Parts: sequence; structure tokens; C-alpha cells
Amino acid sequence: LDRSSAASDVYKRQYKESSIMSIVNQNFTIRYNFDSMKPQSMWNADLGDRYSNPVLYADYSDPDAIRVGEDYFMIASSFCNSPALPILHSRDMVNWKVINYVLKHVPEDRYDEPVHGCGVWAPAIRYHEGIYYACFPMPDEGIYMSTTTDPWGEWSEPVNIRPGAGWIDPCPFWDEDGKAYLVAGVAKSRIGYKSVLHMVEMQPDGMGLIGEEVKVFDGNLNDQITIEGPKLYKRNGWYYIFAPAGGVKTGWQTVLRSRNIFGPYEYKVVMRQGDTPVNGPHQGAWVDTVTGEDWFIHFQDVYAAGRITHLQPMHWENDWPVIGIAKNGNDYGEPVLEYRKPDVGDVETAVCEPDSSDSFCGKNLGLQWQWNANYDKKWYSCTERGLILNAMFKEADRPLGDVRNLLLQKWPAPEFTCITKIDVTGMKEGDTVGIISMGMLYEGLALTKNAAGFDVSVTEGTQHFDKEKAITDEQTKTVAQLAAAECADGVWFMYKVVRTGYRDISEEEKHTPVEMLGLYYSVNGTDFVKCISAESKAGRWVGVKNGIYCISDNDDGGCVTAKYVKYIKNDNI
Repeated sequence: LDRSSAASDVYKRQYKESSIMSIVNQNFTIRYNFDSMKPQSMWNADLGDRYSNPVLYADYSDPDAIRVGEDYFMIASSFCNSPALPILHSRDMVNWKVINYVLKHVPEDRYDEPVHGCGVWAPAIRYHEGIYYACFPMPDEGIYMSTTTDPWGEWSEPVNIRPGAGWIDPCPFWDEDGKAYLVAGVAKSRIGYKSVLHMVEMQPDGMGLIGEEVKVFDGNLNDQITIEGPKLYKRNGWYYIFAPAGGVKTGWQTVLRSRNIFGPYEYKVVMRQGDTPVNGPHQGAWVDTVTGEDWFIHFQDVYAAGRITHLQPMHWENDWPVIGIAKNGNDYGEPVLEYRKPDVGDVETAVCEPDSSDSFCGKNLGLQWQWNANYDKKWYSCTERGLILNAMFKEADRPLGDVRNLLLQKWPAPEFTCITKIDVTGMKEGDTVGIISMGMLYEGLALTKNAAGFDVSVTEGTQHFDKEKAITDEQTKTVAQLAAAECADGVWFMYKVVRTGYRDISEEEKHTPVEMLGLYYSVNGTDFVKCISAESKAGRWVGVKNGIYCISDNDDGGCVTAKYVKYIKNDNI
């Protein structure tokens, strides 16, 4: 809704008076014309000679990054979604594009089903003697390694170099003498304790571990509780482990150093939130430039939108890094909200951002899309007419949030509107097509084909977790019926995110945004009927995702054709 309109006042009043997940039963209609609108840039931090944080307002959590020549590559967590392990590329650390995925599918057969919160956790990316290494943990299965000589090309089948549950957040390292090492944290939910970092020698080819595992730091013995996410570097004869502590939403950035790779390590806090709105500042990568500057990439957890990416200046004092800007004589830094861009030398750069809108005109799905589980090629096909989604059989007792063939992408901005146009002429009786907002609270708006036409329904679900097992409460309600002729020209779905305010959860978690969702449909692309209003809530370790799906009560379902997905700034409608 236009936040300056009378309708906005209705929207805000409903938000205050309704409980979370309430269906708005008003049937008021809002008029737009999205077919004529062009997709828009959703978030870009490039200000010319300067940039603003975050550089990515999207859930690329647990980022690690490297520089190879004039190119920067970043990797991020992907959990149970596939394809998995996104690779992003930049020439200046401000403008990023997704260029590839390390994994077509998450290893192990269990991920043929959604296993929310499990799968691929915080990875590391490294470059050594012409080879790129992606090292990633799966907390129930082990530590894996995949390699390539071309980050835009095929990555090798991953090898489990340390089978077994418990180790997480691995980072490989090659020393000057040719020896290789791996540092990693632990997950209490799998191993029974936390806040400990381990070091072990690794085969020089990265495909196995050798020697004894050594505990090099125990945050339980000092004020570095919940230390995790270690990244290993060397400078001036010192071994450095960059590792966040204190918790994702409320912590700080710690650095350890030692003259011996196995320790003992001394430590120092090098970045805190301070008086900034950047809670956390958590887990990331030290990256340099060809001109000799040092920078640090990290994330901030903003709840529903997930873990967004920030870029901080970094300098050295007495062989200790200071990340951000030190204020009031402090020996640690605080995050910057705006700063000069990195000096990357005489390099041609372009303003860009990860894709969000899609006209489905290519031979393959856009890299912004991931499935809710390991995908099957029979679920879809890319054609000149658009993206065909086949109606896959769904068991009656399977919650919508556990449907395998949900086609999802990350929120691209703190506020936005997403319009999806669907051709429904290929549907058979019993088929359902819809949009979903996927978090621990999830909402769906759908059309189901029946003998007379279509039922419009809304679904609301809540995921609870008993340890790592998801337990779901769900309800579905029919809110309208449509004649087949009404949908002959297609159906338009609208998904809208509006920031309605902030909540202060704690002293460290001030400025936490509250986002309200609106789900609408239209049969002419102009007049949209609002069916759901709900407060957003993040998923299991991930931000909210939105997307489309096509399912059926039958084994021989029909199909729909997605004509486009357009993301538009709310201020422009």
C-alpha cells in the first residue's frame, strides 16, 4: 500500500489490532498496473566515490571472501536449499553478482527432503596454487571439500574430509613451508559443548586430515563465550584466527594470534557494535586490495530479512587489526554506515547487484532461485513461453512449508513488492499454484483448479523445532471462488513487504525492524484483492524467502507457466 494513503492507515490499524498470522477478511481491492512496469534495482550501496552499508541487503549469511588478482569471490551458507553454496563476484567489494553455485545438490540423500536448518553451514573459500577450494560443514555429516580451477565453471564432487557430526565453520590454510591446516569450531547441538576452536594438519591437496586434532582456544575459560566461525591467516610471522564471539545477534569480532599455529593464542576484541545500529557484527573475511588496503566483510542479523552483508575498513596497530573506526580512544573499531570505497587500483568496475526479477527467457533458471530441497529436473522446464512448473504430487498430510518443489529466493531489500504472472491454462483438476512467504511463520496464497473453476485459498503455518526436527501447525482456508473464464488471461500474485516500525529486544538489539507482509491476487493484472496480512519471522537460521510453487492432489498433474517475476520498490507504486 502507498504509505501516504488512507488505505495505509487501514493497513496500520489492522496491524495493531490483529495478532500475528491473522487473515484479513476485508476483500478490499487495490488498483495497479504492473504489466507496464519494468523490473527495478532493489538495493545498491554504490554512492560513487563512497558506499553505504550494508553492501548487500540479502541473506548471504556467514560470508567468506578472497581476492585473486583483481577479482573478489565470496561464498555463503545455503542450508538445505539447492543449488547450494552460492559464489558471488565483485571487482570492488561493493557491487556483487551471483555467478555460480558450488553444489548442484546438497550431499547425502536425506536432503532430497527439506531439512530446515541443517545442510550446508558456514563455508570458507580459498585459493592455492591455481586451485579454488570451497570447504563447508554439514553439522550432522562432516567437513567437505570441493575444488575448481574456474569459479564460473564446474566444481568437483565434494569429498568428506572429516566424517562425523559436531565440527562446523571450517577454514583451510596453507603455510609457506607447504604444510596445510584446518581450523574449525563446534556445534553444541551435535557434540555437547561449544565455544571451542580446533586445529588439525591437512593433506597438502586439501582432501584429507592428518595428525592429531588440537584444541587451540576455549572461549568457556574467558569472556569469549560462543566463539565460532574461525578464519585463519598469517602476517608478519603471526598466525591470526578471526572469530566472532558473544552470539550472532549480540556479539562482537575477536582476533586470536600466536607465533605457533597450534598456539597458545592470545586474543583481543577488534570490533564491537558500540553506538551504531549494526548489532552483532559477526563472522566474515579479511580481504586486501592490490593497493595494499585491508578490509573486512561480515554480516549483521536483522531477523526476518536474515543476515545481511557489511564492508568495513581495517587497519593494524601493534600487529593487531582494528576493524571499522575506533572512537573515543578505543582500541577496537565500530562499524561504519558510510565510507569511501576501497582503492582497488586501475580496475574497471560496474554498478550491479544480485538479480531478483526474472522474465524466464533464458535456457536455465536464474541464479537468484533455489529450491526448498534437492531439486529434480522433472519439476520444471525453461521455454520460450516462460518457466513451466509441473504440478508435482503432494501428500495430503505434507505441510506446505515441507513441499520439496517450492521455488524460492532471498528478500532483496528491506521493503519491496514482488509481482508474479502465471498462465493457468495448463492446470488440471486438483492442481494448485501459489506464492509463499517462507519462514518459521509461513503464508501461502493459491489457486486450486476444480470442476467449475478455481478456489482461492490461504495457508498459514508455524514451524516449531524439537532439537533439529521441525514440527508444523498449519491451517488452510478458502476465501473466494473464481470462474474459469475469469482466469483465462492469467493470474497475478502480489507479495508486499512493508516496514512498520522497530522493536528494541535488548540494549544490543535496538532498531530491530518489524516487517508486515501482504499477499494479494488479481485476474486482470490491475485490481488486486488482499487476502493475507501477517508479521514476518525468519526461518531456521535463514531469512524469509518468497517464491512460487505448483502441486497436485494427483500423480498426473498438469502445469502452469510463469511469465515473469518483477520486483519493484514500494515508493514507485
